[in-house]
Amino acid sequence: MRIIFSRKGFDSAAGGGPSPIVDDRPLSLPIPAGVASGTSYGDLGLGEHASKASRGKLGPDDLCHHDPMFLDDGTCIFGQVGAAQTHLANQGVGLGDVFLFFGLFREEETCEPHHRIFGFLEVKRMVHLGESDEADRREFSDVHHPHALEMHGSNDCLYVGSGATANSASDTLRLTVPGGPPSLWNHPEWLRKGGLSYHDRDDRWLRGGRLRSVARGQEFVADIGRRQAPRRWLAQVLSELG
Repeated sequence: MRIIFSRKGFDSAAGGGPSPIVDDRPLSLPIPAGVASGTSYGDLGLGEHASKASRGKLGPDDLCHHDPMFLDDGTCIFGQVGAAQTHLANQGVGLGDVFLFFGLFREEETCEPHHRIFGFLEVKRMVHLGESDEADRREFSDVHHPHALEMHGSNDCLYVGSGATANSASDTLRLTVPGGPPSLWNHPEWLRKGGLSYHDRDDRWLRGGRLRSVARGQEFVADIGRRQAPRRWLAQVLSELG
């Protein structure tokens, strides 16, 4: 089994600022649309938040890359492509694995920005869009998933399964250490050097259970095998995510 820490949503480079925490609930702002989109920030009820976070560069009418997509029936659809999808494939990510989506958040302008987990996806199905038939693609284009509306690359893949987003900004879901820069994390005790892709350098693993996470990159994979400690930690995280 694998746990994938998957970076998504607004930050200083994509969007212009952190996503907001509103009434103790993290609201992840999708990045601006690139290739294709059928969804605006206004459609998601995020127009005002996108305008504030982007300092007026984006607004309700601007299209966004609505991905990961959480449906009302408890389904999550997440698309990946290019080098990031190649990395997931090389790491053996597949059915039964769990994506933990995290991003940059801030409650108020005066509060410190930090990384936190805001949602999850337990993979039950994979759809390789370059090999799928029209009916498969229509299933996802009908809900306006951007990767199904237009191919983003030859290895475009959808991960589909059960998922949910956080109802509160609990400390359990926060990755960044108090008072630290967003990239300085408290990591769970079970996660050690050599156990997370893209984080092999010795100087990233600090004393006191701290990890200096990489500044860029989307998918960080931890292969937990059959170990129980990571499963107990994951169960606690999923319970916080509802």
